[in-house]
Amino acid sequence: MENGYKLDETDIRILKELQKNSQLTIKELAAKVHLSPSPTFERQKRLEREGYITKYMAVVDAKKAGNGILVLCNIRLKQHSEEMIQQFIDAVQEIDEITECFNTSGDYDFLIKVYAQDMHAYQQFMQHKLGAMSCLGSLHSVFVMSETKNTRGVPIVVEK
Repeated sequence: MENGYKLDETDIRILKELQKNSQLTIKELAAKVHLSPSPTFERQKRLEREGYITKYMAVVDAKKAGNGILVLCNIRLKQHSEEMIQQFIDAVQEIDEITECFNTSGDYDFLIKVYAQDMHAYQQFMQHKLGAMSCLGSLHSVFVMSETKNTRGVPIVVEK
């Protein structure tokens, strides 16, 4: 554990409930974790201070927001120099279509998650945004046909 705070079962229940619905009122959250509102509020604030809760955000429906396709794109850089890696990382931060980026091991250096309106929009993205990156060596696109699970939550592991 990075910090000195150790989660107990109530903290874990609070985190799990907030991952399901971060818009719960303190009263609703307290009822779900079988605690009164005041200690629930204090625990939630402590979880925020300790860094267990990093942000609250709305989950937007990708299709309703105009994104018809989701692509997972494996990226191989031309070189593994610190400069090339940083150039890629900096460029990714500025591209709205890229919603997630992971530095990976194996045959590729990065995996990016890309949303686009349609195949033509993805082609334009490839040519004008990814294609403009001089640090790119090669890439491999995988088109998501359907999403079968996306909890957007993380498992909560307690140290013994």
